[in-house]
Amino acid sequence: MSPTVADRPGTPERAAPSPMLQRLAAERATGALMRDRGTLYLADGQVVHAESPATPGIDVLLTTGGALRSEGWWDAVAQAGAGQRVARYLVDSGRVPGGALELCHLGALYDAAFFALAPTHTPARFRYGVSHWIGTVRPVPVHAVQRETLRRRELLDRIWPDALTDSAPLAPTAHAADAPVPARQRHVLALVDGERTATDIARHLGRSAFHTLVDLRRLAAAGLVEAVRPAASGSASASGHSRITLPEVTNDPDVALLRRLRDALEAL
Repeated sequence: MSPTVADRPGTPERAAPSPMLQRLAAERATGALMRDRGTLYLADGQVVHAESPATPGIDVLLTTGGALRSEGWWDAVAQAGAGQRVARYLVDSGRVPGGALELCHLGALYDAAFFALAPTHTPARFRYGVSHWIGTVRPVPVHAVQRETLRRRELLDRIWPDALTDSAPLAPTAHAADAPVPARQRHVLALVDGERTATDIARHLGRSAFHTLVDLRRLAAAGLVEAVRPAASGSASASGHSRITLPEVTNDPDVALLRRLRDALEAL
């Protein structure tokens, strides 16, 4: 069997964010599934870890949340990283209770998997035999990871169906809140400055990136934040002719309708 397998890009299936991942589960494969926005690590066909640049890692969640001091984390990496037993070392050394580590790792795994399994046109690759230095905490069946990923996508779309909020810099609007903003959302809103993205805010707070997306989409639906869209290029072309600016067009009628409704309500 080849040491790497490539998954061809295509239209994502609603019932299977990654058909390749399903095949690897059926094969009981061990290795790393590398996709455009993250990597899933499998052992015997189950997901044992996930990483994504869009999410805070388990180290950030543990240390920012106060469950572990930063020096304790780096000591565990130094002592047990080469043997791929960092998680076991944290528990055995008494730095983190086993239950707390399991919950934190599970949250980080689902968080990163949500982004790693995002629709993409970039081929995925699987490297057999690769394992992560953190070691195994609690394996999760592939069908559970894919089901949770779909549930999270549907939840975000129900709240506010404009995915640009998830990746673009975010800015506060001048719209006044129609109802009191919950404390959790206030902490997120306080970090919206026109430059930070959802990932930046999640890392600053040491929170799940997905739950930060939920808060930001709710704030967007309430008209309190908006995505900063790329600025148009120069107003005139090199030949000196005026450049015609066309109105924004979206292929998603739900997003367009929501924006029109919001603008109409603000004009009242």
